[in-house]
Amino acid sequence: MLVLDDRLREECGVFGVYNHKDAATLTALGLHALQHRGQEACGINTFDGKHFYSVKRRGLVGDNFTSKKIIDQLPGSAAIGHNRYSTTGLPIIRNIQPFFADLHLGGISIAHNGNLTNAIYIRERMVKDGAIFQTTSDTETVVQLIAKSKRVKIIDKIIDSIFQIQGGYAMVMLTNKKLIGIRDPFGIRPLVLGKLGDSYIFASETCALDIIGAELIREVENGEIIIINKDGIESVKPFPKQNPRPCIFEYIYFSRPDSVVGGKGVYEYRKNLGKQLAIESPSEVDIVSSVPDSGNPAAIGYSEQSKIKFDMGIIRNHYVGRTFIEPTQQIRQLGVKLKHNPNKALIKNKRLVLIDDSIVRGTTSKKIVSMLYDAGAKEVHMKISSPPIKYPDYYGIDTPNVEELLAANNSIEEMRKIIGVKTLSFLSIDGVYKALGHNKRDDKNPQFTDHCFTGDYPVKPIDLKNQNDKNNQLSLLSNVIG
Repeated sequence: MLVLDDRLREECGVFGVYNHKDAATLTALGLHALQHRGQEACGINTFDGKHFYSVKRRGLVGDNFTSKKIIDQLPGSAAIGHNRYSTTGLPIIRNIQPFFADLHLGGISIAHNGNLTNAIYIRERMVKDGAIFQTTSDTETVVQLIAKSKRVKIIDKIIDSIFQIQGGYAMVMLTNKKLIGIRDPFGIRPLVLGKLGDSYIFASETCALDIIGAELIREVENGEIIIINKDGIESVKPFPKQNPRPCIFEYIYFSRPDSVVGGKGVYEYRKNLGKQLAIESPSEVDIVSSVPDSGNPAAIGYSEQSKIKFDMGIIRNHYVGRTFIEPTQQIRQLGVKLKHNPNKALIKNKRLVLIDDSIVRGTTSKKIVSMLYDAGAKEVHMKISSPPIKYPDYYGIDTPNVEELLAANNSIEEMRKIIGVKTLSFLSIDGVYKALGHNKRDDKNPQFTDHCFTGDYPVKPIDLKNQNDKNNQLSLLSNVIG
């Protein structure tokens, strides 16, 4: 299959419901709202007071959880769900979450968004001690740690396990009595708490609360465990106090524009990024346009600040993901047009500034620019509403290894020539922080996890002997299972 996109891949989405007669239906709706975070597979686990139930499928939520026949297989008033894009572990059925295990104290189901940076180390240690793993997902490491814990209460077993893991993660867990939400000590991966009548909800983003009519209570704090049962809500903070460092890409790219992050709409953050970009990098052009859809808010912000008209120079086809056509060289050259097509009547003989949120490998950017020139554009200038991506991620974003990152191996001028634009510019790191509500980046205590731009990793990846070789992690994990 031919993958048409050259983007950062979303991490996954999680959702949980406690005390609602339509728990499975609400979870399916919530996962549908979180579909942008993972399109590879989806799953829902429920509990009806006596038994746990599970349905897991490859593909989209709308293709798997819309029929009454499927929902009827998921009885119960408590549920958790997961949208998957695999960052660690192979894309196979047994890796689809939520995971379930029967423990001495009863069943437990776990859905996890993020990536553990010491999962291989823990897995190898546990396998030597006789543990049997059924998947190649790092999430199963948490299940195994809970099962092996010598603590008596389930919440103490969970605390025992998360003290042994490292990385960026947001988890929802379902036991026979509790719904539990957990966020990593830095709050790298997102998780929010909501309420619908007498029911409580966990979700990766607020847009998943909106779709079911739930109200946002608050974000789960970094390093916090929230326990929900028949008696209400309990908050536990077992980790030493740490300043939060949420993932900066939730603001720039990952979260849906209508979600609320840090008390403000994501759409407004992205418009502000575009406005700051216009301040730092003005252009004398006829039209401001975007690489749709992710570049749209920043382009609108750039247009408002620069007073240059915004128009849709590129039209996106929303009904294409992977092609069914064999990826010959000719099809690879045509592939970008299956998703993006130039608005020829608009851009012919025009000077165009093209706004996008990021450049990863640069392959798609190069094709889009070539396509615009072929359609008659007089000049194409590209401006990016984030700094150059020079470092890979290890916390749940599927970035290429450093050898494939265009900005890690080329100067901006070299990148400009490769992509084929007249000018190329990026938003500064302090400009990003200013657009997100800070004066500048605090180098001693950064307000976000921004390592892809700066190389400042809040949690070092123990599993990688060579931190620049992400593929090493994936191959090692596969070899453990054999």
